[in-house]
Amino acid sequence: MIFYIIKVLLSLVTLLAISEISKRSTTMGSILASIPLVSLLAFVWIYIDTAKIAELSQGIFWLVMPSLIFFIPFPVLLKKNVDFWLSMGISLTIMVIGYFVMLFILKKFGINI
Repeated sequence: MIFYIIKVLLSLVTLLAISEISKRSTTMGSILASIPLVSLLAFVWIYIDTAKIAELSQGIFWLVMPSLIFFIPFPVLLKKNVDFWLSMGISLTIMVIGYFVMLFILKKFGINI
């Protein structure tokens, strides 16, 4: 139970640090947010728990591509003064569709995640 609390606290501190740094410098915030910190934390936690890193790493590799789709419509919609939450919802919907398309394509090539 103590290890679980440590995992939660370290993950939370990482996200809060990025948020606070982003308030002061969008450049630094962008750099930190672009580093796959969540993936790195997941690698550490899963390595300690199960050591099934290779499968996770491969899945992340293939699914990063459709996740990047989010960053195409989101800033465009915001610049067109579309409400933040609506922009977020539209962009997330497009991203989720991208995930399904990618999984379909990967399955056609015999890659199972």
